[in-house]
Amino acid sequence: MISMPQNGSGIGLRLPHIAEAVATRPPAGWLEIHPENFLASPHAAELLSELARQYPISIHTVGISVGSVSGLDQRHLKRIRELVDRTNPLFVSGHLAWSTLEETYLNDLLPLPYNLEALRVVEMNIHRVQDELGQPYLVENPSSYLGFTASTMTEAEFLYELVRRTGCRLLCDVSNIHVSAHNMNFDPREYIDALPAESIDEFHLGGYTAEEGLLIDTHGAAIADPAWELYSYALRRIGPRPTLIEWDNDLPPLGVLLGEAARANEIAALFIDQEAGCARSR
Repeated sequence: MISMPQNGSGIGLRLPHIAEAVATRPPAGWLEIHPENFLASPHAAELLSELARQYPISIHTVGISVGSVSGLDQRHLKRIRELVDRTNPLFVSGHLAWSTLEETYLNDLLPLPYNLEALRVVEMNIHRVQDELGQPYLVENPSSYLGFTASTMTEAEFLYELVRRTGCRLLCDVSNIHVSAHNMNFDPREYIDALPAESIDEFHLGGYTAEEGLLIDTHGAAIADPAWELYSYALRRIGPRPTLIEWDNDLPPLGVLLGEAARANEIAALFIDQEAGCARSR
């Protein structure tokens, strides 16, 4: 198995870039894919298998829907397991959200209240995902635009309890924390402080768009300075983790993604150098 670089940054590999990635083998630390795109394209799946021989792979699901009361689509889950077996990914992750209702798939990641009833639903579904995949599932904090009066705990408390009950791991999307903090009026640093740092395996960074007073998680722009600043804080609080640059809409040239990944590497390297300097001075 190819090991994931502890401090290295990766890029989200989208279908328009896959032929170029195969031809040029770009200097990315690792690659993350949305399996649903590759399940629908056998040729792309073959190219992915070729890349998996050189790069660490992470699979980031968008259709499992761990927040669905009606349960999981077992056929879809089995297809993802088949792709997992082909690519041998280091991580498999997905969102704390729901997007299906029985046989209906919704093209969105919808929020859920943070209370015991919702916790039991997500807990049951994550156990099923992990049983099928045979490995821990990384749960990503969503971007938020509204809250529920039915919530009885914070999002960070919900994630903490989910880890305790299921043994799942966490994907800390730093940009989502900034977006949610702006929209929901909370302190993003206090949110990071409340997360179980030892359970976080991966960071995400992505672009957002300002629209009528809200920040929208569009993944269609460069990473903004406030998200980079919060990333620096997350490194100090949690420590270095493999970091993924997400860009899904208005997709730029591959070199732009690699430039964002290089910036993440520089910030992480600066943190490591500072920590090493502090250790030498003790």
